[in-house]
Amino acid sequence: MKIDEKIHLLVANALKRLYNYEAPDQLIQLQNTRKDFEGDITLVVFPFTRFSKKSPEITATEIGELLQKEVDEVEAFNVVKGFLNLEIKSGYWIGKLQDAWNDELFGISRPEKDAELVMVEYSSPNTNKPLHLGHVRNNLLGYSIAEILKANGYKVIKTNIVNDRGIHICKSMLAWQKWGNGKTPESAGKKGDHFVGELYVEFNDRYKEEVAELIAKGLSKKEAEEQAPSIMEARQLLLQWEAGDKEVVNLWQSMNAWVYEGFDATYKKMGVDFDKIYYESETYLTGKEEVVRGIKEGIFEQREDGSVWSDLTNEGLDNKLLLRSDGTSVYITQDIGTAKMRFNDYKIDKMIYVVGNEQNYHFQVLSVLLDKLGYSWGKGLHHFSYGMVELPGGKMKSREGTVVDADDLMAEMVQEARNMAQELGKLDSLSPEEAEATYEIIALGALKYFILKVDPKKNMLFNPLESIDFNGNTGPFIQYTYARIQSVLRKAAEKNLTVEPKLQQFPAEISFKEKELLKRVDQFPEVVKEAGVNYSPAVIANYCYELGKEYNQFYHDHPILAENDTTKLDFRLLLSASVGKIIKTGMKLLGIEVPGRM
Repeated sequence: MKIDEKIHLLVANALKRLYNYEAPDQLIQLQNTRKDFEGDITLVVFPFTRFSKKSPEITATEIGELLQKEVDEVEAFNVVKGFLNLEIKSGYWIGKLQDAWNDELFGISRPEKDAELVMVEYSSPNTNKPLHLGHVRNNLLGYSIAEILKANGYKVIKTNIVNDRGIHICKSMLAWQKWGNGKTPESAGKKGDHFVGELYVEFNDRYKEEVAELIAKGLSKKEAEEQAPSIMEARQLLLQWEAGDKEVVNLWQSMNAWVYEGFDATYKKMGVDFDKIYYESETYLTGKEEVVRGIKEGIFEQREDGSVWSDLTNEGLDNKLLLRSDGTSVYITQDIGTAKMRFNDYKIDKMIYVVGNEQNYHFQVLSVLLDKLGYSWGKGLHHFSYGMVELPGGKMKSREGTVVDADDLMAEMVQEARNMAQELGKLDSLSPEEAEATYEIIALGALKYFILKVDPKKNMLFNPLESIDFNGNTGPFIQYTYARIQSVLRKAAEKNLTVEPKLQQFPAEISFKEKELLKRVDQFPEVVKEAGVNYSPAVIANYCYELGKEYNQFYHDHPILAENDTTKLDFRLLLSASVGKIIKTGMKLLGIEVPGRM
């Protein structure tokens, strides 16, 4: 039993014995003692004075005396107004250090046979353009949430839904037919997703020109947008695709294959993966079948023009289009089909959609529609809604000057890491090959950490230069702390010193800094649990920073290899190794590597 849990129980017992008061659990408030006071755990005593009929100071003293007498781990206490500060014996914290080192999976829970199955959807790209900065935050959040849930004992399936059909896909296809001149990514010397993305941009440029010409001839803007030759051809292409036209389908398959090859390279570089990928070209048919069933059962309404709608006004929503008048489906139809296929494929206990907050309304609608269709799991869908991410103006613009491609961003981050490390001389001792590999680890660690340390619900500004800094709350700072620990351990090994938990040989007393670091180590399992409950990688990220900061303060104030007292030396080596182990585990939950040398 953890010390705070033990104290909580004994405080309840003390209140009963001292004041004949059975306190509800929520009234017994324990917290970490502020660093400007002596102690480790603080009990807030004010709520109990109405039952003790005594001052806060006397009440705290009486409870403190009883706890010191009956809790072996309590060494001393002091009272500051209505706060009882308990000092825990060094031996307790040293014992927790042993636990952390001896437990190979410290802080991590493996799923039991009957563990809940959670599916986490993230990425959701379109096959008409490369992954961009928004996808970066999405992928990093989704991957990390999945890893954190695994660490909390859930079975997890990481899934992706690829938007590989629709009018936007047909725009890229039409652009290739009309202006591609038979080129391929290979002949153009370009990554497949970028090649297709540029075709999509070309379509839009040509389309805008056509709209402008029609407006100049007297059409309204809306009429011009509807009647422009390119958009009419794209609509025809979509109808041909849905009808199974062989030539159109072959082109669609070829262009998608180019894009998937590009996506795979980006995912690999980013360090994310999936257990199962769904494609809207497959799920939309299931969605249409569900809509047709809904019409027959009177759940949905088919209007005179053939379009199908659902009236959701009684649920505080709107009328929702499910099928267009020409019979083509919309996003919500595809999502209905995707959800049904997933729950048929897997016995999912929980479905989490990692999608930006601009889609909040969409997922409200999806949940209600699935419920209307009779699926009991409809209301249990969880939309993990996160804020947008932007760059400071003028930094790392994409080829089109508007959206930042993920590949461009990662390449620029590697260059920034190279520049920063070379300027500081951080990797001078490494071979050129080792240095290049480490630049990439630092760059991606900086990118991932800067994005994941922010509360997911908040919009954020990603500053590349700030993220790559080796000081402050950054990925490189934590990576450097880990590398520093590994350097200490390598030098210890050169002196034939080993890391072993030898409790009987550890110092009887430890310093304030050592105790603070031990307390941080002990917090890790609870931090992992909190991150899982709140679906928040930020909880893990900021813990790793605080742990790293605490270690560096300890390292600055305490000699390790230069320590002559062997009991202190052994203890500090074990403490260092344990901190390194936890940093590596925590950063891995964020999808971040930690290099052994920096």
